[in-house]
Amino acid sequence: MTITRRAALAAPTLLAVTSGLAPAQAQAKWQFASAYPDGNYHTRNLREFCADVEQATGGKLQIQLHSNASLLPMPQIKRGVQTGQVQIGEILLTAYSNEDPFFDADAVPFLVPDFAGARKLANLQRPYIETRFGRQGLSLLFSVTWPAAGFYTQVPLNSLDVLKGSRFRTFSPLTNRFAALVGANPVLVQQAELAQAFATGIATAMVTSAQTGVDTSAWDYAKVFTPATFSMTKNAVVISRRALEGLPADQQAAVKEMAKKAEDRGWAYAAEAQKASEARLAEKGLTIGTVPPQVMAELKQIGNTMTEEWVQRTGEDGRKLVDSLRAG
Repeated sequence: MTITRRAALAAPTLLAVTSGLAPAQAQAKWQFASAYPDGNYHTRNLREFCADVEQATGGKLQIQLHSNASLLPMPQIKRGVQTGQVQIGEILLTAYSNEDPFFDADAVPFLVPDFAGARKLANLQRPYIETRFGRQGLSLLFSVTWPAAGFYTQVPLNSLDVLKGSRFRTFSPLTNRFAALVGANPVLVQQAELAQAFATGIATAMVTSAQTGVDTSAWDYAKVFTPATFSMTKNAVVISRRALEGLPADQQAAVKEMAKKAEDRGWAYAAEAQKASEARLAEKGLTIGTVPPQVMAELKQIGNTMTEEWVQRTGEDGRKLVDSLRAG
């Protein structure tokens, strides 16, 4: 018998032996796609999550984070998880409202008044989101809010007349609708183009977070920032259900436990970011305004109108969510 023949006959035995050893040596490495830069608190939180999972599984599950859209651009991340291109991805929930308006709940103006309200909304929204993701082979690991959005104007927001007739920067269907309801002229401007849009008069007012104001040097183009908790949108970390369920039970439990830890930590980071970014705006010369009670009442009435419109689009689930949010 030739050496080649003996090797061929021995191969199945060798394979059986090495296969038997494989489970004890098994180590999985997952890919995690995010579009945000390393300096962002969301990204910092994700890195800590990855480290926590590796430690909790004794190194048997390693997750490599690809931040700053280095692996996939934001619009492709959700699809990338669905198709198995990556196992985990971070998305902005409201960006998928065209798929299902339920993903837009946290972008409805004045639906929540503060961080506690936003966290309550996130908890109430979760089972509905899980059901929708489940149909797409996904599961929601955790979600973390962005800081509350406020108004950037050239004069104090002492009346809605300040916004009426303004060239109001919008970035979504809901901000577009809000502009129409306050009598402003909506102009679609991406974040990267904000400074130029204001400098050239294309935009004269907008609503967005203090963090975005810092990121775009709002002190160069606006004079007043008025915190108003217009909305508190969330990033969602989604995972392939197939990848998660393919893990041993103890590793699945570890991933879920570390996800809960990351969610709590991320919300704390968001609160810190809001305080720090507002302080930075003030330090650079913006007046930090307050919304007069009468103006807030008018804004909340517009918010109620938009909430009812959202409920009409989402049906029974939307009504249940809003009723639960407002109860107690």
